[in-house]
Amino acid sequence: MRRFLTLFALLLVAVPAFAAMACGDDSGETAVGNGAEGTSNDFTAKNDKLNVATTVAPLTSILLQIGGNRIDINGLIPDGVNSHTYEPRPNDAKVLSRADIFIMNGAELEGTSEEIAKENLKDPSKIYKLADNTLSGDDEKTGFLYDFSFPKAEGKPNPHLWMNPKYALKYAQLMAQWLSENDPENKSYFEQNLATFTATINALDAAIRKDQASVPAANRKLLTYHDSWAYWAREYDWEVVGAIQPSDFAEPSAQEVVAIIEQLKALKVPVIFGSEVFPSPVLEQISKETGAKFEDQLSDDAPPGEIDAVEHTYIGMVVEDMRIMLSSLGGNADTTTNIPVANGFAK
Repeated sequence: MRRFLTLFALLLVAVPAFAAMACGDDSGETAVGNGAEGTSNDFTAKNDKLNVATTVAPLTSILLQIGGNRIDINGLIPDGVNSHTYEPRPNDAKVLSRADIFIMNGAELEGTSEEIAKENLKDPSKIYKLADNTLSGDDEKTGFLYDFSFPKAEGKPNPHLWMNPKYALKYAQLMAQWLSENDPENKSYFEQNLATFTATINALDAAIRKDQASVPAANRKLLTYHDSWAYWAREYDWEVVGAIQPSDFAEPSAQEVVAIIEQLKALKVPVIFGSEVFPSPVLEQISKETGAKFEDQLSDDAPPGEIDAVEHTYIGMVVEDMRIMLSSLGGNADTTTNIPVANGFAK
């Protein structure tokens, strides 16, 4: 159930940390990678590996878990950069001209990146869209979702499917399929890594279900700045009461802020969640006026730590967000924080 508060957002970042315990080879050994190190390959090396370009950090992290050391990866959009308004850099065209395939989120997330890929990719038919192959239609229970930040009238659905771990798993399944189609010799390797990721996601999903029950029922409603958590909320039966940021990514007007404050007081929302990608003084102002706690450390597209840190993974991001969000709302993430977050893939 979603009741949209005019222009206001509870950024309930339930970003489960990317705990990837990879399946080993026949000897049981795994290659444990540190975060996303090595995902900025310029594809100039002649090593017979599949060159795969992708976009935002969560997708890059999942791709690394599935492709492991059998592919080279370039994540075009840097961590923490607004992917909705990202303008491709000149070097992106060069990277894409050397890429064999381009895996993007789709659902209108990446701005002009698709056009740059069509113009520069060696084979323009090798553009793959994850969201568009995960959901279809606009059924409120099974399809794409629309909301204040992504109004149906503009025809652009909420694209943040990966915040739902079940959809992140579907993304991984699609990646394994597309990698296998383009590199059939390594199909069994990709499937092995997918099996590991599947086990980790299932454990993460079970942990979130257990921990979110520790949050008082009255507090299971999300007020975010940028509405990235629609699909997470649908999966775990939370209510998104609104998003502060307008669909044009501007700041709300003074009149809109006053209306938000009045609505927040009526709803008695205990926490307002902001986003590090969208810093906004408005949230702090609203917090002071309403007495709601302001939490600004959640993330939907920037894994925690430096790029070479073990926690700098999709699972690491979700786990950290759960720790912050659930504890802020009166619960705990004791089970979720025990999920391993380091990358791991078969040698």
